[in-house]
Amino acid sequence: MEELPQSWCSVALSEIVEINPGIDKSKFRDDEEMPFVPMPAVEAGTGRIDTRERRSFGKVKSGFTPFASGDVLFAKITPCMENGKMAVVPPLPRGVGFGTTEFHVLRSTEAVDADLVYYFVSSASVRHEAQHQMTGAVGQKRVPKRYLETKRFPLAPLNEQRRIVEKIETLFARLEKGEAALREVQKLLARYRQSVLKAAVTGQLTAGWRAEHAHRLEHGRDLLARILQTRRETWQGRGKYKEPAAPDTTDLPELPEGWVWATVDQVVGVFRNGLSRKPISEPNEFPILRISATRAMSVAVDDLRYYEPTKDEDLSSYWVERGDLLFTRYNGSAHLVGVCGQMRETAPVLYPDKLIKARPIAVEGLSADYLEAAWNTGMTRRHIVTNIKTTSGQQGIAGGDIKAAVFPLPPAKEQALIAELIWDAFDRIRHTLGHCETEFARSAALRQSILKDAFAGRLVPQDPADEPAADLLARIRETRSVAPRKTQRKARA
Repeated sequence: MEELPQSWCSVALSEIVEINPGIDKSKFRDDEEMPFVPMPAVEAGTGRIDTRERRSFGKVKSGFTPFASGDVLFAKITPCMENGKMAVVPPLPRGVGFGTTEFHVLRSTEAVDADLVYYFVSSASVRHEAQHQMTGAVGQKRVPKRYLETKRFPLAPLNEQRRIVEKIETLFARLEKGEAALREVQKLLARYRQSVLKAAVTGQLTAGWRAEHAHRLEHGRDLLARILQTRRETWQGRGKYKEPAAPDTTDLPELPEGWVWATVDQVVGVFRNGLSRKPISEPNEFPILRISATRAMSVAVDDLRYYEPTKDEDLSSYWVERGDLLFTRYNGSAHLVGVCGQMRETAPVLYPDKLIKARPIAVEGLSADYLEAAWNTGMTRRHIVTNIKTTSGQQGIAGGDIKAAVFPLPPAKEQALIAELIWDAFDRIRHTLGHCETEFARSAALRQSILKDAFAGRLVPQDPADEPAADLLARIRETRSVAPRKTQRKARA
């Protein structure tokens, strides 16, 4: 710890706070509704806490963590502690509440401001140190009470503590205002991204170009005919070739001149589920994508497990090639079901059963970049969402429903231009989002710098008129030594 101002002193945290104190439970009835705080009710890194949940006192009086208004909740389990799930309990109706057993409770004495305790234990330096003091099994590690008891706290005079808290809150409010503006930019960019995709598949994005070049464009109808002809000639599936069904355009909106409606099935030559055997974690020569690797407009080739083939197993059909499109078949979240991403890498990788590989027909003018965009928006996406079903708690869609999905097919040159305009826009979005992330990181660093200065005595000036922290502690100890012992500390009202 840095050298402290003369009026400060270093103390063990247990000298100025009670750690995991009890409450007086005798005044509550079993049927009384009490505030209850599960771990998700404490927001990571912000100090925000939701105390609206209620449970009867009879159900929480044993086996849960009691706390009082003004206490500091400190998440002790990984990864919640590392993520900064700490908060000061706001005023409660009866002054007390209960929460998960994965909280340590810190109750301030007269020597220290509760908000300052919160800022101290939630600082990155304390969380980093606490992480290295955790005990227990992997995935269930916890910060022991002993760490908090012995952690040294830089104690300022009480009046200075209040000035420090006020200054921290003022500076943090300014940072929060900037962060709120960044979050608004992120929202606007997300809406802009969707508007670009919508404009792309409705023809608005290229309306001016199309009007200028209409007389030189191959009609989408002719392009589709070439695709279907190639599909017949290159068919390598089982059994007799079956012509894909044409889309029912009865209730579909009118398309721009030169565009036609098509189905996914009409433009793909390969459409099949992946490998169904469970992957392994140990690296080998058969990398296989996780389902989480595929998201709308992206495939993350570093999101991998590994596959252990059986003897003589033929994997030739399960390698993903550059330009292949992957659909998600199942996911816990409906908005991630049936999304499509394109493989843009050449690294060999397999794919699992919860993904579907769709390989476009190799025809000049059919753009995988355009298909990727079209299949994540418009009528295609609406069709997929409508056909999602829940099985054993999983959201999923049948391959046949994906193949029947319709999408607008523009002329070949217009597809290429649409894809170029989309990715130019997405590059600008990524650049701006990257700038936002840089500013968020800078803001987070500034917060930690403010806290470092606060607990080193550099954030606000010292006032010689303030009672030194050592004198305050001595006075409190003397008062306690002559006060009658209490069998149990009662909760604050």
